[in-house]
Amino acid sequence: MKNNISNEQCGKQSIKFNNPPVIISHASVVGEMEGKGPLASYYDEIENDATFGQDSWEKGESEMVRRAVSLAISKSGIDKENIRYIFGGDLLGQLIGTTFGLKDFDIPVFGLYGACSTCGEALSLSAMTVAAGYADYVLAATSSHFAGAEKQFRFPLEYGNQRPLSATWTVTGSGAFVVAGASKEQPMSGYPHISAITTGKIVDYGVRDSMNMGACMAPAAADVIYQSMYDLSLKPNDFNKIITGDLGKVGSEILIKLLRDNGIDIEKQHMDCGVEIFDNSEQDTHSGGSGCGCSAVTLAGYILHKLNEHEWKRVLFVPTGALLSTVSYNEGETIPGIAHALLIEQG
Repeated sequence: MKNNISNEQCGKQSIKFNNPPVIISHASVVGEMEGKGPLASYYDEIENDATFGQDSWEKGESEMVRRAVSLAISKSGIDKENIRYIFGGDLLGQLIGTTFGLKDFDIPVFGLYGACSTCGEALSLSAMTVAAGYADYVLAATSSHFAGAEKQFRFPLEYGNQRPLSATWTVTGSGAFVVAGASKEQPMSGYPHISAITTGKIVDYGVRDSMNMGACMAPAAADVIYQSMYDLSLKPNDFNKIITGDLGKVGSEILIKLLRDNGIDIEKQHMDCGVEIFDNSEQDTHSGGSGCGCSAVTLAGYILHKLNEHEWKRVLFVPTGALLSTVSYNEGETIPGIAHALLIEQG
């Protein structure tokens, strides 16, 4: 089924863009821990002050967002006034990291919450918006902060609790992307483009362990990867990489097994941002990295670099999220997962 702007609804959950939107600029700002990891050389800015010059972790996260967005706009060469919308979100209550980070830009904002899948949600909505002709340029931004997330979701850092090996380390980082529309008259070749998206469903396998985010999110990742390949008639070998957001080592093993049980083997192509972002032999992060910033800064830094250098041609980018809050967890609820998939190709 095609609509009047020649974008195509594929299968149950996917959209294929006739003139794919392009990512014309991207920026990544990270903290000290991330700056000591194996991807350090790919980030735009590494800040060793955990509060980013502010007087709280939360204000520091907002400053991190402000820096990433400012840098993405500057690198795009587009005047701020030409960016019609911002899609953004974070992990803090009522998106205060995003709210206070963006409040002085004077650009209309859609605040999003998809937990650690928010980067995928923001980029999907950005792509849909420019592909439909509702804007020429939009910006997607997400963030997370280790100390702010621990304070809100787990234990105060001063408590010094012991973390199980299944636990992940919330990334201190913000990624921002300027997405532009393309057309036959203005194809904007040479940029990475978002060829298709697959919007994920909420999947709940009944996991209640907030220290094992990978197990909570892996079923949702498996579901959307399976559906994306089915809808778009693609196979694992069609990709250079199939990249999940922050399943970590534990969740990645579960994902590969779940897909094998459904006849798909992605082990050779699979990469997880949470596994790549830290060096576990030198940095004690247990299962790996997590948080909204994990997939965002890995995409803005490492993944898009690989595409721009033509080392990779096509990736399936799948940020993953665990949909819990302090209220739901304290009331004994399960932790559902969600994931969104984007087919990103080098133009």
